[in-house]
Amino acid sequence: MRDADTRVGFAELFFDLVFVFAITQVSHLLLHHYSLAGALETALIFLAIWWVWIYTTWVLNRLDPERIEVRGLLFALMAAGLFLSMSIPQAFGERGLTFALAFIAMQLGRSLFMFVVSKGNALLRGTYLRIAIWFCASAVFWIAGALADPHHGRLQLWAIALAIEYAGPLTGLYVPGLGRDTTTNWTVKGGHIAERCGLFVIICLGETLLVSGATFSGMEWTTPGTVAFLSSLAGAIGLWWVYFHVGFRRGAHQIEHSDDPGRLARLAFTYAHIPIVAGIVLTAVGAERSIAHPADPANLAEAASVLGGVAMFLAGNGWFKRISGRNFPLSHLVGLGLCVALMLVLPWMNLLALNIASTTILVLVAIWEQCSVGRHLDVH
Repeated sequence: MRDADTRVGFAELFFDLVFVFAITQVSHLLLHHYSLAGALETALIFLAIWWVWIYTTWVLNRLDPERIEVRGLLFALMAAGLFLSMSIPQAFGERGLTFALAFIAMQLGRSLFMFVVSKGNALLRGTYLRIAIWFCASAVFWIAGALADPHHGRLQLWAIALAIEYAGPLTGLYVPGLGRDTTTNWTVKGGHIAERCGLFVIICLGETLLVSGATFSGMEWTTPGTVAFLSSLAGAIGLWWVYFHVGFRRGAHQIEHSDDPGRLARLAFTYAHIPIVAGIVLTAVGAERSIAHPADPANLAEAASVLGGVAMFLAGNGWFKRISGRNFPLSHLVGLGLCVALMLVLPWMNLLALNIASTTILVLVAIWEQCSVGRHLDVH
């Protein structure tokens, strides 16, 4: 098991490279299927990717990545994760079974590993026995969905599978005959889990830069395209600032000093981070479309990624900061209000103007928060 050292190990960083690839695949899936159906499919795939990553983070919070058997687990998960990632473009096509089997292998295999290595710790064994049972229940729907018609039933069955997995921690992993688990049994090292989630946010921000740079480098460098690229870069910096300057440090401090870090980690880092990372990925898609087609009209479909990503990110950050602070930040509420206000003037905007406006919102929120609480933040 892990000792008092909460630093992220090199084996964990190596493991995260698979998810750099996975997030790239997710954003490209939406880019190449930019429709309501494509958005629903991408959302499901994203939620699955996040879930397999965050569960691995919880496990690594307890295990020492310097131990040979733990490295073996990580490398096995990496192999399955590569198959999971490679199958994403055709997850709702001919590679649905590959995606489902890779996902099940990661979730169940990791849980069974923990059950075995926690011999002598009855509470921990009970937790991972419950987790494995919940994963067995969801596996039925993952496989059924993979065998169903890709266009008639797969999305619905996989949505049921995800609903089962996401409901598990909220019910205390209740299993008839075994009862419920309690968050006080979920001992976590707050600094480690906070740093792991921060690194995942960095992965998603890296995707924003990667998509923007790749798009701009492959097109003619016109003035509108250049302005859109620079605006997207400023937007990525704004995303980083809003998350890391206040929320991350305060959240990390609170979980390290909480009487029930398991409950806080479940809420603040397992669930509240979903809209944060999803908003960043959606923003990356909006940046690509704005850079590639800056003169195109800013209709509702385009605003869904450009403004929708910013709004989702701000809502998630507000929730996260509300958990670690006293209030939902006023700056984030105003930012959300400005996103709604921009929807009213979409008919008079093009994608370049919308891109600049969304970046301006992020910059305003960052400056507001810096002026109101940033300089006075003391978590040491």
